[in-house]
Amino acid sequence: MNKKIAVIKGDGIGPEIVGEAMKVLDKVAQVYGHNFEYDQLLMGGCSIDAYGVPLTDETVSRCKAADAVLMGSIGGDTTTSPWYKLPANLRPEAGLLGIRKALGLFANLRPSRLYPQLAGACPLKEEISSRGFDMLIMRELTGGLYFGERKTVEENGVTTAVDTLTYTDGEIRRIAVKAFEVAMKRRKKVTSVDKANVLDSSRLWRKIVTEVAADYPEVTLEHMLVDNSAMQLVKDPAQFDVMVTENMFGDILSDEASMITGSIGMLPSASMNETKFGLYEPSGGSAPDIAGQNKANPIATILSAAMMLRFSFDMQAEADAVENAVENVLDNGFRTGDIMSDGMKCVSCSQMGDLISAAIK
Repeated sequence: MNKKIAVIKGDGIGPEIVGEAMKVLDKVAQVYGHNFEYDQLLMGGCSIDAYGVPLTDETVSRCKAADAVLMGSIGGDTTTSPWYKLPANLRPEAGLLGIRKALGLFANLRPSRLYPQLAGACPLKEEISSRGFDMLIMRELTGGLYFGERKTVEENGVTTAVDTLTYTDGEIRRIAVKAFEVAMKRRKKVTSVDKANVLDSSRLWRKIVTEVAADYPEVTLEHMLVDNSAMQLVKDPAQFDVMVTENMFGDILSDEASMITGSIGMLPSASMNETKFGLYEPSGGSAPDIAGQNKANPIATILSAAMMLRFSFDMQAEADAVENAVENVLDNGFRTGDIMSDGMKCVSCSQMGDLISAAIK
């Protein structure tokens, strides 16, 4: 099978971790008889340096022409990088918001799983981590506070900033449907997270999710306020299967969920539109402090590539092979620095990529 993949390596550690994911994809292609064609593009800070903007029309057009997008990390040090002296609409992260909107990527899927081999790296108490957890946070990605009308005005010597949180019933319904569809393939439980005791947008969210639930009688639905959800993630993460929520809440909760796995370097993500097209990226940031040092953990990006194989290309066996290879390498005691523990063997970013590639059968 031939597939065209738009590759955006991005900034910081992005080129390193994406390079290792491409190495793994090349091994998959070799073993399973596929051909992956890569179209390498710029976005984020590197695009600002090259073109003066974080996202060009050409990058959007070429992404649309691909079967999926594989992306690294975007942005830099917000205190020292000249990118963050630019207006907000010209900073690296504006490219992320722009490409999500341009490609219609409204559903962000972030699995959060505690690998048994990494239980010691989990910051939670052993009595909690010993139970393990395997959840998926589905975040609405193109609406809400991040895309609402915003302004900063000064009146009578008082500066006021306004950000508008808006959701339509249609935006809520389509992400809810995605959540229930995914839950049907997992443990058939959906936790919908909102702030319905305060926000009108959350009250609409809860109403629409409840309506959608009626079409999925096999799935258990619970509603949970976002502040309670944040507490429950560190108290009893094993209770969650699929968690669905709006844009800002999902941004915060998915990062929390990633850290209780032991390292954000372990967490993949997918952003999907209404077809099988998706953008696949690690959940972590660009880590400019270790960029270019061959220290980054590429596993999240490699697992993101596995999600691409599974969700966009319908290559289930190939996705399983990548995920099994990751487990095999962890079983054999290999670790990058962020997940290192006593008795394990510390390897570099590129060595981890080599080991996982070699384990694909």
